[in-house]
Amino acid sequence: MHRDDEASKFGMWLFIFTEILLFGGLFVVYSMYRYIHPEAFKLAGEELDWVLGTVNTVILIVSSATIAMSITAIQKGNKKLALQLLYTTVILALIFLVNKYFEWGTKFEHGFYPSSDVLGELGFGTILFFGLYFFMTGLHAFHIVVGIVFIGFIIVYVHQNKIDAGNHQLLENSGLYWHLVDLIWIFLFPLFYLIH
Repeated sequence: MHRDDEASKFGMWLFIFTEILLFGGLFVVYSMYRYIHPEAFKLAGEELDWVLGTVNTVILIVSSATIAMSITAIQKGNKKLALQLLYTTVILALIFLVNKYFEWGTKFEHGFYPSSDVLGELGFGTILFFGLYFFMTGLHAFHIVVGIVFIGFIIVYVHQNKIDAGNHQLLENSGLYWHLVDLIWIFLFPLFYLIH
């Protein structure tokens, strides 16, 4: 069966580049509106739970480490350890999403969601902040879900021995994708939760 690992890796890097352009554009939009509405963004940012944001940051950093270690494990022929590390990555991703669900739920309870009357009363800058917050963190959460599905396929392939010490490019690609998800959050976290 023909396999072109270099083309596969190049394709993944090309995809990552387009994702960086997408989120880079959103970061520029965020920065521009923050410059125009500094006080509103400062006050709105104080409504976010920085402790939960910090916990989610640690979760994603650890999950990046587990997927990287799974690549090393499969390269060394340790299928069992690779699978354990991949399952750990998926579990951490699910914990991240559960935390995000409860965080979003709290915002909805307090009326801090797009087109709510509460936001309408607080002014245009606050509307922009929470609009960007929900859109950007929602888009990031969507990428997490895609990553879980991707890693799920990888787990199946490892079980079926389609990914092993001599054929692990797909696992490496899933690792690259997951590091991208982690990197995006590392930018989102300070922008929304820490800079006031």
